[in-house]
Amino acid sequence: MMALLGSSRRNGNTEYLVNEVLEGVDHKEVYLLDHHMNPIIDERHTEQGFGYINDDYEELFFEFMKHDTIIFATPSYWFGMSAQMKIFFDRWSQYMRDDRIDFKEEMRKKQAYVIVIGNKPDPKIAALPLIQQFHYIFDYVGMEFKDYIIGQANKPQEILNDSHALTKAAFWNNQFKQSSHR
Repeated sequence: MMALLGSSRRNGNTEYLVNEVLEGVDHKEVYLLDHHMNPIIDERHTEQGFGYINDDYEELFFEFMKHDTIIFATPSYWFGMSAQMKIFFDRWSQYMRDDRIDFKEEMRKKQAYVIVIGNKPDPKIAALPLIQQFHYIFDYVGMEFKDYIIGQANKPQEILNDSHALTKAAFWNNQFKQSSHR
């Protein structure tokens, strides 16, 4: 299991909820902010295709590919995913055409969970288009979209006031613990 954290700050509400979900569960956490990822330059229709990009993305991508269950966690920034998370997805375009892997076949083996934290307006409504965007991405590549949590918080530790998000995080934690014992 892998958790991809797209927040632009450490020790925030997104990270707190991920930690609640994964407490006692064997997993790998990746803070996208810690990795230098260049934005994609679209070379899909050029004769040579995508060229090599000198950054941390390829190593991160192949680590991601080793995991079957992925938690994508991001604050809602201006009603969308963080820039780091968006770059992570945008760069998939390179690997969809990479001869070293069968991208869509590998993606079909993965399960996706999403955690989004927002504040105002009420993220239980305002973050739904972002949840839908994740759903479309996963559907496009064949990943199974299992579930999502939308938490309401802004300042650090405000997530502690969202009993619904905390309850669902505890439910996921229990599910993940049970499935790891099978």
